[in-house]
Amino acid sequence: MTRALILALTLLLVASCGLVRPPSMDSQGGDTFEDDVRGARTLTEAFWQQQFAQSGRTYRPVSDFIAYSGDSGPSCGNQPAVPNNAFYCPLGHFIAYDQTWMDSLWNEMGDGSVYLIIPHEFGHAIQAQLQTDFQLNIQMELQADCYAGGTLSALVSSGALGAEPGDEGELFASLEAAGDPTDDWLNPAAHGTAEQRQQFFVKGFRNGVGSC
Repeated sequence: MTRALILALTLLLVASCGLVRPPSMDSQGGDTFEDDVRGARTLTEAFWQQQFAQSGRTYRPVSDFIAYSGDSGPSCGNQPAVPNNAFYCPLGHFIAYDQTWMDSLWNEMGDGSVYLIIPHEFGHAIQAQLQTDFQLNIQMELQADCYAGGTLSALVSSGALGAEPGDEGELFASLEAAGDPTDDWLNPAAHGTAEQRQQFFVKGFRNGVGSC
């Protein structure tokens, strides 16, 4: 990750929330993994419901939000769920996540990982509702990162979430860990390098979801 990007997000977080230092990013006091997962889902859907209403649209909540472990997850069409993953399935309009994997990230990297992964997957649900067309998979993934940044910024600005020292590091560490090792835009599974994912997240955080 680059120092410039870390500094940018640090300054944005400080500007948005002043000196608020709750024990968790959830200003309601959620300090367990389950609390943070529930909070991330609830707050993200509430944000998008408001966004859709402001544009005269009706937001359609996901049909299900499924926790699984290892290879026991739900399939999406002909594609089985895989371990260490979270995904949005457009066929059933649901989100599923490997709870064991995400819990380990929560323990190792902090609650910021949950508030990144879940809004990212909801970003894919938004793309489906808006019927956004992409030529390359990486475009879809980077836009979802941008949506995640815009969502988190709005939640911090509204006071629904608070930020404490280290949160920006958690977010960037999560993006770095999820980045592709090489820049291969034509790879059908490409999500973007660590720097690309960080850049698009910051774009959304700075300018809102409308910029994505």
